[in-house]
Amino acid sequence: MASVIPLGNAGPTSGRPVLELSGPKLRSALEALVRAAETIGGIEKFSDAAKIKSAVFLELMGDGRASRLELSDFEQLTAAMATVRRRVARSIQAMGWSRMRMAIVALLDGAHDTTLADDRMTAFCAEFPADKEHRFVRDLAAEVLHNVYPEHYPLMHRWVWDTKANTGVIREIWHGADVDHMVIDVPDRYETFLVLREELSQFLADNGVFRDMIWYVDLLQAQIYGDYINAQGGAYLKTDFGSEGDPLEHSRRILGLDSQSQRTGRSRFKTIDGTSEVVDDIKRLS
Repeated sequence: MASVIPLGNAGPTSGRPVLELSGPKLRSALEALVRAAETIGGIEKFSDAAKIKSAVFLELMGDGRASRLELSDFEQLTAAMATVRRRVARSIQAMGWSRMRMAIVALLDGAHDTTLADDRMTAFCAEFPADKEHRFVRDLAAEVLHNVYPEHYPLMHRWVWDTKANTGVIREIWHGADVDHMVIDVPDRYETFLVLREELSQFLADNGVFRDMIWYVDLLQAQIYGDYINAQGGAYLKTDFGSEGDPLEHSRRILGLDSQSQRTGRSRFKTIDGTSEVVDDIKRLS
């Protein structure tokens, strides 16, 4: 069972969540990830793809550039956001690109300061209707923050942890014999995701991973949730991630690394008018 690893050896911060994670479940997921990655030449290639995605986000939105972000560039980015790309077009149509861009600018303004991370996410989500159709907005905020500031913001998507639904990566690796019938009382706030990344980083270090830790943590979480998708195959999951493919199919889709065509090396996305178009490879930096 994993334990909380406090930052800077300062001891647990008051109010920090305690995550009771299962060591055997984590080891099983890591072994599955390593085996699956062999089909693409090793886990390093998977990690490199995640780093490149972040570099594209940083180039287009970092250092104040979000205020000049063109819709065409944003559409390319949505190709790399699995739980966003199928839903965002209608929101852009409804609110207009200028307003959505302003919300993104506000989200990133001063984001290097994480003390207001939860307030920042809440304010961004408040720019959109609070209905089922816009639940993806939290994932949009999580994608932007994590990819522009990967060291500051861990993955904070609903698939990592959703308190209301009581589902996500945390549930899949929770320690206990009857997890399917328990409510895990852990909030889906910044501190929880930060503690999760700390725990998984310590686990990976204990198992010989010492470089690119941020990205390996992401890959491990994607593998964990990908295994859940394989086991459940529910309608919502099929809509977002699909239901068939190679061993890394779901893991790549969850992280938004599936949009590139293996045949052409280019990405496909749905434009705001509902048509499907091919765009330049998202891995190509200008």
